[in-house]
Amino acid sequence: MSKPTTRGRRVRRVIARLATVVVLLLMTGCLVAYWRSTNECADVKRGRPVDGMQAIIYCDYGSPEMLELETLEKPVPGDSQVLVRVRAAAVNPLDWHYMRGTPYLMRLDAGLRKPKVIQLGVDFAGTVESVGRAVTQFAPGDEVFGARTGALAQYVTAREDLIVAKPRNISFEQAAAVPVAGLTALQALRDHGKVGPGQKVLINGASGGVGTFAVQIAKALGAEVTGVCSSRNVELVRSIGADHVIDYTNEDFTGRDERYDVIIDNVGNHSLSDLRGVLTPTGTYVMVGGPSGRWLDPLPRVLGLVVTSWFVDQEMRFFISRLDPRDLTLLRQMIEAGQLTPVIDRRYSLAEAAKAVEYLETGRARGKVVIAIE
Repeated sequence: MSKPTTRGRRVRRVIARLATVVVLLLMTGCLVAYWRSTNECADVKRGRPVDGMQAIIYCDYGSPEMLELETLEKPVPGDSQVLVRVRAAAVNPLDWHYMRGTPYLMRLDAGLRKPKVIQLGVDFAGTVESVGRAVTQFAPGDEVFGARTGALAQYVTAREDLIVAKPRNISFEQAAAVPVAGLTALQALRDHGKVGPGQKVLINGASGGVGTFAVQIAKALGAEVTGVCSSRNVELVRSIGADHVIDYTNEDFTGRDERYDVIIDNVGNHSLSDLRGVLTPTGTYVMVGGPSGRWLDPLPRVLGLVVTSWFVDQEMRFFISRLDPRDLTLLRQMIEAGQLTPVIDRRYSLAEAAKAVEYLETGRARGKVVIAIE
C-alpha cells in the first residue's frame, strides 16, 4: 500500500483543525448560553402588582425548598381565553422533574441554568371569572377543569377549547386530580394498549396517580384487571375494581405462569425481557413510567424498547400523553356515570406546595396529591 502523499496529510491536518475549531466554538456557545440563561424572577420580586394573586414559583432548579409563594400579576384573558379562579390543583411527577431540571436533557427546552418558566403546576379545577370577547362556550360562574402551565396559583388563563365542564358529582379537589393522570391512563389503555372486553390487563404500579385511574378505566373497557402494588395498598386497589391484586413485596409477577394481553407499566422496575415473558405472544407492553436518573433516564429504556420492538411480534410501546379536550370530556362522562372516581391521598394548602411535592417524590402516594386554593 502506498504511503499517503504530503498533500493528503496536509488536507487531513486542515480538516482535523477545522473540526477542532468547530467543536470549541460549539462548546463555547453552550457555555455562554448556559451562563446567560435566566428568568424573570428578579423583576417579579421587585414588582408590586396592583391586581395581584398568590402563586408558586421557582427561580432555580433544585429541591422542594426552592418553591416560593409569591405575589404575581393577575393574568388577563385573551380574546379566546377564559380567566379561571382556581379552587384546586394537583401535583404530578412532571412537576418535580421541572422543579429539579432532571433529566438534564430536558433543560435544552426548559432552560439550561435556570427555568425559563417560573410557575409550577398543570392540573387545575375552578370557576370561570371572566371570558374573552370571542369566547362562546363558557360564561362567568361555570365550573371547569383542565391542564395549564402555572396551575399552582389563584388564577390561570386557558383557551376555551382546552378546558371542559367539571363533572357535577365530584369536588373541585377530585376534578383537579384528573387531567394529567387520567388522560395518561386513558390513552395508554385505549390508544396504545387497544384494550377491549375479555382481555387480561396487568397494571404495574396500580396504587399511584396513573395506576388508580388505569385500574378503573380498564374495568370500564371490559378487561380482567390485575393490579401490582405494595402490601399497604392491596385493599385500595381491590376496592377500585381490580379482579386480582399482586403484592410485589411477597411475589414477583414476572415469575408467575399467568400471561397478559396488555401490561401498563408505571414503574419500569423490571427488564424488558422479563416483561415480555409474561405477555401473550402478540401482547402489548406500554411504558408509562420508568427510571428517573439525572442525565438521560428514561431515554436508554425507551431506546431499548424501540430496538426490541423490531425483533419481536409483541408490541412494545412508549408514549407521551396529550391534552385532548375530547378525552377530558370522556373522563368527565365516565365520572358522572359512576365508572371512575379520583383517588386522593393527601391535601395541602397552596403555601404547603413544597411539602406536597416532597411527599410525591417519595413515590409512596396512594392516588393523587392535591392542593386546595383559597
